[in-house]
Amino acid sequence: MSKNYRLETLAIHAGQEIEPTTLARAVPVYRTTAYNFKSSEHGANLFALKELGNIYSRLMNPTNEVLEKRIAALEGGAAGLSLASGTAAIYFSITNILKEGDEFVSASNLYGGTYTQFDAILPQGGITARFTPVNDFKAVEAAINSKTRAVFIETIGNPVLDVADIEGYAKIAKKHHLPLIVDSTFTPPTLLRPIEHGANIVIHSLSKWIGGHGTGIGGIVIDDGKFDWTDPKFTLYNEPDRGYHGLRFAHDLGPLSPLAFILRLRTVGLRNQGPTLAPDAAWLFLQGVESLPLRAARHSENALKVAEHLKKSGKVAWIRYPGLKDDPAHKLAQKYLPNGQGGMVVFGLRDDKDGKKAVKFVDNIKLFSLLANVGDAKSLIIHSSSTTHSQLSEKDQSASGLHNDLIRLSIGLEHVDDIIEALDDALKLV
Repeated sequence: MSKNYRLETLAIHAGQEIEPTTLARAVPVYRTTAYNFKSSEHGANLFALKELGNIYSRLMNPTNEVLEKRIAALEGGAAGLSLASGTAAIYFSITNILKEGDEFVSASNLYGGTYTQFDAILPQGGITARFTPVNDFKAVEAAINSKTRAVFIETIGNPVLDVADIEGYAKIAKKHHLPLIVDSTFTPPTLLRPIEHGANIVIHSLSKWIGGHGTGIGGIVIDDGKFDWTDPKFTLYNEPDRGYHGLRFAHDLGPLSPLAFILRLRTVGLRNQGPTLAPDAAWLFLQGVESLPLRAARHSENALKVAEHLKKSGKVAWIRYPGLKDDPAHKLAQKYLPNGQGGMVVFGLRDDKDGKKAVKFVDNIKLFSLLANVGDAKSLIIHSSSTTHSQLSEKDQSASGLHNDLIRLSIGLEHVDDIIEALDDALKLV
């Protein structure tokens, strides 16, 4: 958009130009597989990246394009690319930079599926993750070597809720000329914009707060468009690409060179490997984006009240929420999340090392939905060590700060008094 609009306005208008034929006000859903070319020359130019336009919905769709432009505008990025899931967004971002023999450094406090992807799946293709404790910058420096090609963090770790010092990571990444990849799923852009703090690539699971209603699966990658990929160590960008007639993505894109990362992700990742987001799902996420500023604020407001209430309970042994003044992450939360610390709260019950009380609590609470998702309008609950992070060994769970007693809450948009009453009723049972 030409004017420098504020986030609330961007969430409703960014990325959309009124469709000229029908003048439809809402974003249309383009249910089409392919698009006509004006001529054979036009088609050839599109395939050769000499001009941009629609070819086939596996790699681009006008509905998806509005979503991509809108989230990129909210994040302050140069371009975005939607994918079939947040997990796909992470996987293809990593493999869009690293090849066999390369390494990256990652914080260890990750969502269980991401940890498994890094620890068990990427090594099958010869890509190695070096895990370090969150915000342990000495460990990060020690893990970087001549094979390192990226640094990866989550803004707020899942599920222990440590807040990453993004600027600290960005400083190290810049020193070693490495892209900083940030999964910002727990902190939608109306709460935190990692690019402003030095991130180069931002990832979201659209299925969470951005979509906001638990109705679709999708992911998105935002490129800041500022990283210099001409460094020879980034082989995929400097050596001729066999799948694209010898194109060197860091050198042969002309005025599009700043978008080398996102263009390679679209042409190599989407075009040739196909983790495509359906336009119907993209449309659902666009509905969520419009109300994101309001919802993110209320999620944060409710979560803080819940955390403050649980902290007073004699049955609660410990609680983590970055908005609490005595939380270990509070100082960083005040720096990076001054307008709300998100909708996640985790806690443990007294005398519950084996987690049996946690399971009883989870199984008997009313109002909350017991399921493996976060960021819904509805309040959600789960016992993380036996579900979302069960793929991790007990040692790896412990190293990331996760223990059997942890109960994970995703605080929804119900009246906060009803949420608190449901928690109190369940506490009476344990």
